Amino acid sequence: MKELTKAEEQIMQYVWELEKGFLKNIIEKFPEPKPAYTTVQTVVRVLTRKKFIGYETFGKTNQYFPLVSKTEYFKGHFKGIVTKFFNGSVTNFTSFFTDDNDFDISELEKMKLLIESKIDKLKDNNE
Repeated sequence: MKELTKAEEQIMQYVWELEKGFLKNIIEKFPEPKPAYTTVQTVVRVLTRKKFIGYETFGKTNQYFPLVSKTEYFKGHFKGIVTKFFNGSVTNFTSFFTDDNDFDISELEKMKLLIESKIDKLKDNNE
């Protein structure tokens, strides 16, 4: 999956949030000072070429909608990060975060429960 620029990601966040919307709806999501209409229009056009956004035409205006879900994009982005920075190893990725002192015991326990739950589900499916 192609990577997005920061501007493209920001617009995709708004499109995911809107689910369907016109260019003016996307622009309304931006904080002040809002970018120029033509700037947003250009980025949306790029996103349609990259097949991240689709559209339906109503007269002279287009209603945009995501072609790639937020989850699908994040999974691809996450795999890219793991590959690029952790030699493709999820274990190295996990070690990086668990070695960081920013996590408290409660957060680590929640992660542990999520992992144990996933392991149990995988074991049940393999039996």
